[in-house]
Formats: sequence, structure tokens, C-alpha cells
Amino acid sequence: MSTENLPQSPDQPQRKPRVAVVFGGRSSEHGISMVTAGAVLRAIDRTKYDVLPIGITQSGRWVLTADEPERMAITERRTPNVEQLAESSEGGVVLPVDPANREVVYTEPGSVPKALGEIDVVFPVLHGPYGEDGTLQGLLELSGVPYVGSGVLASAVGQDKEYMKRVFTSFGLKVGPYVVIRPREWEHDESAARKKIIDLAGDHGWPLFVKPARAGSSIGITKVEDLSGLDDAIAEAQRHDPKILVEAALRGREIECGVLEFEDGPRASVPAEIPPPDAHAYYDFEAKYIDSTPGIVPAPLTPEETADVQRLAVDAYEAASCEGLVRADFFLTEDGEFVINEINTMPGFTPISMYPQMWQASGIGYADLVDRLIEAALRRSTGLR
Repeated sequence: MSTENLPQSPDQPQRKPRVAVVFGGRSSEHGISMVTAGAVLRAIDRTKYDVLPIGITQSGRWVLTADEPERMAITERRTPNVEQLAESSEGGVVLPVDPANREVVYTEPGSVPKALGEIDVVFPVLHGPYGEDGTLQGLLELSGVPYVGSGVLASAVGQDKEYMKRVFTSFGLKVGPYVVIRPREWEHDESAARKKIIDLAGDHGWPLFVKPARAGSSIGITKVEDLSGLDDAIAEAQRHDPKILVEAALRGREIECGVLEFEDGPRASVPAEIPPPDAHAYYDFEAKYIDSTPGIVPAPLTPEETADVQRLAVDAYEAASCEGLVRADFFLTEDGEFVINEINTMPGFTPISMYPQMWQASGIGYADLVDRLIEAALRRSTGLR
């Protein structure tokens, strides 16, 4: 694909809405974002929408990329990279910052800037910080461009597991025992910070899960069986986020439920169960994306349990003021109680990911799901709502 073949701001009557699919990004989930983008690009109805793929490199440069979703797949256990698909090693894409102008411009050193036409909606398939966390959503709000998914506040709450739990607790949703270690705590008194974690183990037992507070895709998480593994687990989590979260293990079944925005409000999918992976200590990154540990859809729950988790998933969606889509993750404890673990405002979205699988089992196929999300974004305005 060359830039000469891209739409050059044609002022055509009744043109198709143009969807900018934005992917990659600066977080450690860059590669998974690309895998998701490949699936979305394959699924978008090209008879209904024009599509403009825009990648964000790991250094933060916005680039035009080839519209070649087959190159956005995991190969030989390695995830792809935006740089591999970039049209130029120096060119960049500039989004408008004037709400009265939605025209995207392509610039390259030594060349005249080239208008690529207006965009009507952005489908941001970014995971993690600098994309899923409200930062990109804030940029799009300033630009006045509608986008798929939750707004600034809900995206930020959905990314920061500490404040997510605080919001859920304030709305009466039950969360498991945890402690948070902020970077200033660790720098000021490392021994006191470590004691908070040891006290959590003393109250609730081992193992503990040490994780970055603002990351996803199970990246940077360590299951710690005893005190000997704690320091390495903390260091691993801090590689991804200076603020870490430590959770007590909950004994029970892992249950997930999808929420999707319809014209009359959010509805929940049939739930799924994540069985313990045979080759992994828990449902970690490799179990999810490399070895593709299958979930059970629908989850083998009683009708009452299914209704309960669907209600709680919608409650979590509403508590965080979410829009578009959410995957809500729960533990069904041994005493029959659902405890919410987290929500994902832009969950894994490949056809084998749990969110699309749950909606497939609920009667909405992958391409239809993508279309519904774009239509929901086009219905919404930007700004306060």
C-alpha cells in the first residue's frame, strides 16, 4: 500500500463512514494489540466502511501501516510489531485537535503534508497504558472524534486495578483481599512496604499474586508460593509499573462475562469458565495467547448462578461508567459467592478471545460484534454525556 492510493480527502456525497483502526502503542501489550487489530481489520465490513489502519510504535510515533491483517498474527511464539508494517521509517500521522476538523494528515520529512481525508470514528484496539487507560480517549475527546469503547474516566478506572477495586467496593461489589505498594512507599521505606505484603500473607495465607497495578494480558504477574519468591516477583511487576498490587489467592472457579452496549442499554453475554491450565501455574500470558488455553463457553453454572454473574457484570459496567464493551472477571468461591477480580474496557478481541466467544455463544458473531461496536460509537457524541 502506498500513500498515493489512500483516500485524499474526497468531498463525496453519501460517502461511507471512515473508521481509523488504531493499534500497537507504547505498553508491554503492544504485540497483543496488533493481533487484536488484525482480527478487527479482517472483520470490518468494507462495503459499509472505509478503513484507515494507524499503528503506534513502541516509541510513540503514529504511522500509516499496510492494511494486511494476515501479518498481524503470532508466529513462532512471537507477537508482531508496528514497525514491521509501517509505510515509512520517518513518516507520521497527525490527528486533528480542532473539533471542527476531522481530517487526518500524513507528514514525511522533506515532503508536503498529505491529507488522508476525514475520519468519522476511531476503533482503538490498544491494551494497557497510553491507550486503554484514558490517555487516547482524552485526545479523541479534544479532537471531537467519536470512538469505540469507554470514555476517559471509565478507561482510567478500568486500567488502574487499585481504583477499580475502590470503585467496586463503593458500589457494593465484593473484591478480594489486596494491598497496594505505591512507588513513593517503596522508595521511602522498602522494609515497611514489604511488611504490608507479608502481613497480607499472614492474614490470608500463601500463595499471593504480585502484579503491575496498571497492566493487563497477565503481563508482569507472578504467583508467589512463599517468602523466598517475593523479591523477584516485586521486581518483575515493577518492570512494568512502579505501582504494584498484591492479591491474596481466592479459592474457586474463574468465571468471565461480557457486557455489550445496545441501543436500550448494556446487556450481559452468557458467561464462560476458565479452567486451570494444565501446563501453567495459572492463566498467564502464555496460557492465554501462546498456548491458547480454551475456555468453557457457556460456563457450567446453574441458572441462578448465571443470572447472578450477568447482573454483577452489568453492575460493574455501570459502576465504572463504562461504554461500548467490557469483560468482567470473577471468582466463584467455594461458598458460592461471586467476587469480582477486574474489568477490561478493551479486552482481548481476537476470534479465539473469551469476549467474542461469549457473544458468539450468545448469538452475535464476530463481524456483527465489530459492527455493533462501531455503530454504538457513531451514536454517541464526544464531550460530557
